[in-house]
Amino acid sequence: MAQHTRKGAQFQSVTANRLQDGIVVYLTADGRWSESLQDAAVAEGKEAAEALLAKAEPSVADNTVVEPYLFEVSPENDRLSAASVREIIRQAGPTVRPDLGKQAELADAQR
Repeated sequence: MAQHTRKGAQFQSVTANRLQDGIVVYLTADGRWSESLQDAAVAEGKEAAEALLAKAEPSVADNTVVEPYLFEVSPENDRLSAASVREIIRQAGPTVRPDLGKQAELADAQR
């Protein structure tokens, strides 16, 4: 599985793409998949992160998601933020049409 996190990252979550529609999803503490990063389970340390990633395997086997991997997150003020530009873009959706998709929803919510 791909790793998209820096070596020694303290906090990590698991993301994948839902196979049914390609939407970016995040693994929750109870093993579900959510479209919101705020619902993601957060692992602290390498061993906890590896255990969290292992919880994604049944979803790969039953074709719910494809290519789950760990990525670094920053928990700040009771909110999670992706640490890399790659994951910020994945969270917001395609960058070619900011008037569509999650980017448009986020812009409307901030108004």
